[in-house]
Amino acid sequence: MFTGLVEEVATVDDRTDLDGAAVLAVTATTVLEDLRTGDSIAVSGTCLTVTELDERGFTADVTPESLRRTTLGSLAPGDPVNLERAVRVDARLGGHVVQGHVDGVGTVLQRRPGPRWDEVDLGMPVALARYVAEKGSITVDGVSLTVTWAGDEAFGVALVPTTLERTTLGTLARGDRVNLEVDVVAKYVARLLSVRADV
Repeated sequence: MFTGLVEEVATVDDRTDLDGAAVLAVTATTVLEDLRTGDSIAVSGTCLTVTELDERGFTADVTPESLRRTTLGSLAPGDPVNLERAVRVDARLGGHVVQGHVDGVGTVLQRRPGPRWDEVDLGMPVALARYVAEKGSITVDGVSLTVTWAGDEAFGVALVPTTLERTTLGTLARGDRVNLEVDVVAKYVARLLSVRADV
């Protein structure tokens, strides 16, 4: 489990494609502290498992499913990624409950710079609209954000100075694709309501 509070923006050092899957090598610093082989790590919002580790960074396998359903399939050496280690049980939950299970890929539709923050409109798959609510939580490329408005095919977020400075969202441009994870509580509520309606 994660919180959506990015610890570090790191760089993809290498990518090896193997039989429809891939191995990513990521150069990192902050997240290496107490990281171990087998640990979960969120790479731009996608939960991966650390397979190798050294003083420069780590490697992780990316399954064909993750390559198809997330933006990791388009990553290349030199690309920046948001990183977050799995949350410890005794840590503060500063963002919201994030699983690292990407629900879909969104697209930046518009960006409006403000005096200290930016407002960003994001297109989303129509199937996710039922889980996105104004003032609710959503994860964009691993970053926990509050939804400012919600429609049937798009929603808005505001990026505060810390988010602009410390995550990859600070450089998002129109047309960029991002990983989206909706609030897990919203998914369970929708599931419970649909099952109850069928009874």
